[in-house]
Amino acid sequence: MLYELLYPLSEKYFIFNVFQYLTFRAAGAAITSLLISFFIGPKIIRTLKFRQIGEKIYNGPESHQKKEGTPTMGGVILLLSIILPSILWCRLDNEFFQLILFITIFMGFIGFVDDYLKVIKSYNKGLIARYKLIGQFICGALLGFYLISINQYSFIIENGVSIPVSNTSISLPFIANGIYDIGILYILLVIIIVTASSNAVNLTDGLDGLAAGLVAISCLAFSAIAYATSRYDFSDYLNIIYVPQSEEIFVFALILVGSCIGFLWFNAYPAKIFMGDTGSLPIGAAIGVMAILFKKEILLIIIGGVFVVEALSVIVQVLYYKITKYRSGKGRRFFKMAPIHHHFELMGWHENQVVVRLWIIGIICAIVSLTSFKIQ
Repeated sequence: MLYELLYPLSEKYFIFNVFQYLTFRAAGAAITSLLISFFIGPKIIRTLKFRQIGEKIYNGPESHQKKEGTPTMGGVILLLSIILPSILWCRLDNEFFQLILFITIFMGFIGFVDDYLKVIKSYNKGLIARYKLIGQFICGALLGFYLISINQYSFIIENGVSIPVSNTSISLPFIANGIYDIGILYILLVIIIVTASSNAVNLTDGLDGLAAGLVAISCLAFSAIAYATSRYDFSDYLNIIYVPQSEEIFVFALILVGSCIGFLWFNAYPAKIFMGDTGSLPIGAAIGVMAILFKKEILLIIIGGVFVVEALSVIVQVLYYKITKYRSGKGRRFFKMAPIHHHFELMGWHENQVVVRLWIIGIICAIVSLTSFKIQ
């Protein structure tokens, strides 16, 4: 909005010329997001405490019982610190921005309903799982159908010539010219990515600061990808797919970084507030959407490596329990507890140790993913 309002004034007042620079708007957006989090965070925490909207601990290590009653639904802080700076600093006419903002808000609404039923209405499981999956399926399907129906939006640069890339193509990291058209299966892939990424972040949100920190790291990596992908010269030099409209996703990615860091101020150990599904579902879906728009669907597995392991640990735990119960009549656990961050806690690691070590692994995953640019 600021771009549309102030940049036209640059013809008369030179100072407004700065709004044409992507890096200026991205930095301004990230700082705005951070400041909004700092400003509204204490007010929302006080409101949630006053209304006794606190976390109910149904499972987890015994040490987590002391967290019962901690205000939850803190995803409201995240959503406000994402939506407001986005409207202020992003170009509102950018289709990709409109798309990712819509999905973030839509998934935030699903998460809010889930938290409302769980915390306020005291439904242990919150929103029925199949309804949540239907919402995620709708998001993924709408995104998939939209992307295959629009005009050509991505290219590969060869010898200074832009060669169109099929809208249903994906790219494989660490492989030269590893672009493959998967046809109608692309819609199914998009649905899986949106569903898996939102649920993976949701499962990871079990320790103070863990999910917020990892999302900030992942979004920082995606901001670098967005900047390179939106530049013709960088795309040519790095031999990656060129997506002209992705510059606003660079701004949006840094807004996510700012909002997560701002939320981390209150969510770090010992947490004063939890994000709940209101926060974890939308930011998880946003990561998935960014990977899809940049055609880095497979690279997402590396960037979000910790999220992948967290989700897989739950799948392994459930399958192992069912298989052993079928064979012996008594189910056994593969891990002490799933997701895997609880397994490490029960091994004797302090919660802070688990969080910081998984952040370190997340940073390594982000660095490895970025090295793929010059290897392919």
